Order: sequence, then structure tokens, then C-alpha cells
Amino acid sequence: MADTANTPRRIADDHVAQVAALDPMTSTRLGLHPEDDRQPDLSPEGFDALADVARRTLCALDAAERHGEKHDTVFADAERNCARLLRERLSAELAAHEAGDHFRQLRNVNSPLHKVRGILTLMPTDTDEHWAAVAGRLRNLPGALDGYRATLSEGIARGLLCAPRQVHAVTGQLAAWTAQGADGASWFAAFVAPGPDRLRHELDAAAIRATAAVAGFRDWLLTGYLPAADGTPDPVGRERYLRSARWAIGAALDPAEAYAWAWEEFHRTHAEMRAEAGRILPGATLRETMDHLNRHGHAVTGEENIRAWLQQITDEAIDALDGTHFDLSGPIRRVETRIAPPGSSGAPYYTGPSLDFSRPGRAYLPTLGQQTFPTWEIVSTWYHEGVPGHHLQTARWTAAADRLSTYQITLGAVSADKEGWALYAERLMDELGFLTDPARRLGYLDKQMLRVIRVIVDIGMHLHLTIPVGSGFHPGEPWSPDLATAFMAAHHGSETARRTSEIDRYLGWPGQAIGYKLGERAWLQGREAARHRRGSDFDLRAWHTRALTLGSLGLTDLADELASL
Repeated sequence: MADTANTPRRIADDHVAQVAALDPMTSTRLGLHPEDDRQPDLSPEGFDALADVARRTLCALDAAERHGEKHDTVFADAERNCARLLRERLSAELAAHEAGDHFRQLRNVNSPLHKVRGILTLMPTDTDEHWAAVAGRLRNLPGALDGYRATLSEGIARGLLCAPRQVHAVTGQLAAWTAQGADGASWFAAFVAPGPDRLRHELDAAAIRATAAVAGFRDWLLTGYLPAADGTPDPVGRERYLRSARWAIGAALDPAEAYAWAWEEFHRTHAEMRAEAGRILPGATLRETMDHLNRHGHAVTGEENIRAWLQQITDEAIDALDGTHFDLSGPIRRVETRIAPPGSSGAPYYTGPSLDFSRPGRAYLPTLGQQTFPTWEIVSTWYHEGVPGHHLQTARWTAAADRLSTYQITLGAVSADKEGWALYAERLMDELGFLTDPARRLGYLDKQMLRVIRVIVDIGMHLHLTIPVGSGFHPGEPWSPDLATAFMAAHHGSETARRTSEIDRYLGWPGQAIGYKLGERAWLQGREAARHRRGSDFDLRAWHTRALTLGSLGLTDLADELASL
């Protein structure tokens, strides 16, 4: 019998173990080693070490596949999917590393910098031992920032810098991390306040140390990095954009096709929004209707009240969907709504459960200083972040550990697969009749429009495309951040702070924002192909069950796999 011990799944899981040993953010996300008090190594050497692991893993995968061919070994579908994902993800990761993209990876969301605080929010805090690890991690935060400074400094030396806009966005966030809140404490001091009395002095001293380090890093960004970045353009250009988009969607992007398709979606969605707005405020424009809902529609006042209200939305969705459209038994039913910490980006976000579900999935709402929250545009967002969106998919993957590699459900997860499912989940709730209230349905369509706008302006700005004739908006002019902001203001119901955060995000994280709508398209195409293939035997609930145990895939592979279910 051929030796097939080194299967793609074993190689993938070994890769996760190696990365987790190097990167405490990964091990903390997975719920491993709660005693670990390290911060991520954000130095050039730290990035190089992770790249070396990726290269070794690809070599092991090459060897396993050659071995399989030599011995006529046929891997099962799950193993082939795992191998395909592992190769694509690591190849994309190394392409970005070898281009030096990590030397200029400073942005307002999901940058290496955000790990030093984000890792704290994922740590358990149930025992004194847990809090001792928190204190240690706070003490190690200055060293992590020193490493990140070295990486960005190397970027300066190589001429690989981010645009000044990103520096201003990030330094504004860091100011919120360190500023005293209503209780007179910085974020770090407030975070350790619930800790045990026995560790009070240690925790408070560590929080002060971390706060001072963040303030010092912010000062360096303004006085050391910003002058060097002066003149760096916001758009990143075609080569870097396509490289970054590949990472986000797990496939090669045809930007011309995606841009043209997005404009078709824009006009279709806009017409649907106008029709829905007419049910709310007949005779008014779409913008007037959204302004009316913001001023006079249902709203919740206070951060704790909106948190509780959104938790209720999630709990009601779980109760309604369980046993009818999905199986939501066991730990999958547990998902928490939380208010995002100050200094977060403007978009809601989700963090998945630990592998053993001891830490639940969590959906976060950034408030950006807001105290009154119109609810018309947020209901579908909570379906997106919680159930049946991110939480259901992530928890389903986690619960399928007997069939999927840890890599497929964690490090290898393709952004566009996840965001595409979450956007599909919003559409599904509309199809199932959960958004019949005109205001809530307009809010859902407004969020769809946001994701369409993302494709248009993200590709348009970075690739210097012109606005087409017949668009009704500055036809023939090339996209710019100012035009993108005005376009969003005209066609999406977000507040000024959210719009600014969104545009900052697209410019700092090229290619990621297009994955929502392109991912939804792959999910819809796969569903319709499966429906056509099975005909009257097609069962949507059964299809969802099978689809949610595939693990993550790039968009081309995803559409094909979904069609075969």
C-alpha cells in the first residue's frame, strides 16, 4: 500500500501549528495557549519567518502530490479542496510578501498594528492566571510596536510607503486608544479595570506602559513617517491592486468585467431602492426618504440599549431559523453582540469562536461617538454579522472539524467567500420574508448599494478608471477619493464619519471591499446552477447544509463546488 501519511489535510494542519507557534495572534484566535503573554512579532524578521513557513508548506505539498501521482493515490474531494486552497492562499501570500507589501501595510482596518490591541479582546479573563497573561501581553506591547516601527522604517528605506491619508486615519484611531474616556481612563486602563485586586498594581502599571507606547508610536508616525510618506498617491496602481485583489477573492480578477457588472447592479439596485422608498414617503426623493428615516424613523438611544436591541435581533433570527431553514443546535446558537472599542474603523465586524467554542462568536458595532441609532439600516447588517451570516458559516465550519482541516476554517479562509456568504445571508432573509417592513427593506437595499459602490469606486480609484456615460454622475471624469466620497453621499445613507472611514478603508486595503458583492454573486450563481441541475429535487435547506461544510474556497472554485451540490 502506498504511503499517504502526508496528505494535504495533515500538511495544512501542520502549517497552522507552525504559524500558531510563531504568531500568538493566531493561537489566541484559535483558543490555544491561554497562558501565552507574547505579542505578535511585527518586525521584518517576524514577517520573514512566516513567509519561510509558507515556503516550506508549499514544498511539502509539492512532495505529497508528486508522491500521490507516483503511487496512483487518489485524494478524496475534501483533500483536493484543501490542497487547492492551501496552494492558492500561500502562493498569494508569498506574492504579496515578495513584493514588500508588508512594509507599507498601514491602514485603518485589519492592519498589523491593530493586532496589538485586538489580541487582548480575544483573550480569556475568567481566572487570575488569565489576567496575569493579559498583564504580560500589555508589558510586551511596546516591543511589538518597536518591531512594527522597524518594518515601516524599512519600507521608508525601500521607497515602499502608504499614503498620508492612511497615516492620518491611523493616528486618529491611536488618539482614541490613548485618550481618557468619560471615566477618566484610556482604553487600556479601562480594559484591565475588571481584573482581580490581587493583580491590580501589575495590571494598572502594564496598562500605563501600553498607553505610553501607543502614544509614542503615534508621535513617530506623525513626525517620522508622515514626512517621508508625503507625495505617496492614494491609488496603488494596477499591479499592486490585482495582487491584493487576488488575496481577497482567491482568484484572478478581471477588473473590466467586474467594473461593468457593478454598474449594471448599481442601476438595478437604485431602481429597487426608489420603488421601496415610494412605499415610505410617496413623492419624496430617495435621499429625502433616507434623511426622513434618520430623523423620524425608529431609533434606539444609548450604547447599551442598542447592543441589547441588536442581541434581540440575533436571538429572534436564531429561534426563527432553527429547525426550519437551518440546524442551529448546540454552541452554534451562542453569539454575542458587543460595542466596538473606541478607535475602531466605522464598519461593524465579527470575530469567530475559538476552536472549542469556549469563546463565542461576537458581532461588534462601532458607535463613532453616536448615541442615537436609527434602526432602519442596521437590521440586515446584523443578519450579515450574526445569523445566518458570518456566525453561522464560521461556527458551521468550526463544528465540521472532523471533515475540514483547521486551515480551511481559519488561516485559509478567503475573505470573498466569507463576505459573499454574509451578503447572501442578507438576501436570503429578504427572500424568506424577514424584511417586509419597508424601512428595514430599504435599509437592506441600502447595504446592497454600499457593496455595489465598493466595487465601482475601489476598482475605479485604484485603476484610474473613468465614470461611464449614462451613470448620472460626473460622466467621463476619472475617479478620485473626493468623487468617491460624493458618490457614496449621494447614493448611500451613511453618516459623514462612516463615509470617511469607508473611503480610507478602500484606499488602504485595495481589492478587499470588492469581495462582498463578487462573493455574493458566486454564491448565487452556484445556487442557481445547483437548482437547475437538480430540478424539482432541489432542496434549499439541504443545499445550505452541504454548502456550509465545504470550508473556504476561492471564488472560481466556490461557484463550481456549489453548483455540484
